[in-house]
Parts: sequence; structure tokens; C-alpha cells
Amino acid sequence: MFVYRGAIANMQSPTMVNPTLLDPVNPAIEKYMRSLAGPTDHPVLTDMEAVAAKNNFPIVGRLVGMFLHTLAKTINAERIFEFGSGYGYSAYWFAKAAGPNGRVICTDGDPLNKGKAEQYLKSANLSERVDFHVGMAQDIFLQTEGLFDICYNDADKGDYPQIWQMAKGRIRPGGLYIADNVLWHGRVAAEHYVDIVPGWTESILEHNRLIFNDSEFDSFINPTRDGVVVARKKTE
Repeated sequence: MFVYRGAIANMQSPTMVNPTLLDPVNPAIEKYMRSLAGPTDHPVLTDMEAVAAKNNFPIVGRLVGMFLHTLAKTINAERIFEFGSGYGYSAYWFAKAAGPNGRVICTDGDPLNKGKAEQYLKSANLSERVDFHVGMAQDIFLQTEGLFDICYNDADKGDYPQIWQMAKGRIRPGGLYIADNVLWHGRVAAEHYVDIVPGWTESILEHNRLIFNDSEFDSFINPTRDGVVVARKKTE
């Protein structure tokens, strides 16, 4: 996650790097959707979103957070693994959905993010539902046993195909694989683009192909924000 965070922080916006990039959803539609979201259900969300805006830190944002929460509630998810957690924004939504018996395993390469996440989640009375590990997400995943209700991927984009291959066999029947940024600011559909890191668009394209070609999963991309793929492991 180090390269991705740093690359994002050094740019004003995706469209300033490449004006030919596409908005997956018209900004006016996203604004309308946000208006339906209602007030913040906990002040810690406002704090986390303000930090992201100030530092240009890539969180999934309110609409995707609500989507993640709804997905987790829909399948009664209690055991969730995050490949890449930043300072705990997506973990907030998953932990809230998982309930008091739930467990969200978070990973990030930056110990400062762990400290911030623990502070935020404690303020939201969710810290008891989260285990936060510092290090390479793939290594931590291999050290963690058992099946998961949800495997969520928001790590470095070049690692997406590998993470899919690792995670798909550890998702219980009826469980979900979810990944953010799968439309990559429209680069996946653009004829010409400038990548944040060379090869990342190709990795996302491969990742998406692998998922949709896997007969063990039913898959769909929600184009909200930067595109969220949801792949449900079949029960038959």
C-alpha cells in the first residue's frame, strides 16, 4: 500500500493527471446519492473523512462504506479479512455490520495507520471487533487460518490478481470477495490513459477477467465511486 498512498498524495486529482479518464457515475448522480445517505451516524466518520480530504488519502467514502455495510449485513458476515485497511475507514463499516461477535482482521504496512485506526474505532466503540496487523497483507493472510465470510481487497493494485487467487479458496459458500478501485478512474475502459504506477491498470484488468471467468462465483461491478466488484461464492 505504500506506493499507492504516496502516488495519490502527490497528485491533485485523477483527472488532472489524465483528462481523458472517465467518471464511472456522473458526479451529479453521486451527489444525489450522498444526499439520500442522511446525516453521519457517528461523529468519528466525519473526522475520518476530514482527514482523508485534507491529506488526499484514498478512503472508500460514504457511499461505498454504506454499500459494504449492507453487503455484510445481508450475508450475516462475522469473519472478515481486509487486504489493506488504511486507518480503518472500511473496517468501521464492516465492524458495525459484523456485530458484537464479529471479527474484522485488518492489515496495513504503516504502523501509524494502525494507531489511527485503533483510536478511531475505539471512539466508535468498535475496537473489540477488530484485529489490526502491521505488515504485508498477503503474509498475514497466510498466517491466519480458516474460512471467511468476506475477503475485502484494497491493497496495491499490482497485487490484485495474486490476492484474488489467494482469497477465493478461503471464502465460505455464500460468502463474498469484494475489491475496490476495479474501474480505476475509468482507465479499464479508456483507450489511452496515464497510469499512477506502470502496470497497475493491466493488473486490474487481469484481476477482473479472472473473477468473471471463475465459474465458482457470481460477480457484478457496482460503478459507484471507483468501481466495487462483488463476487459471491456459489453454494452448489
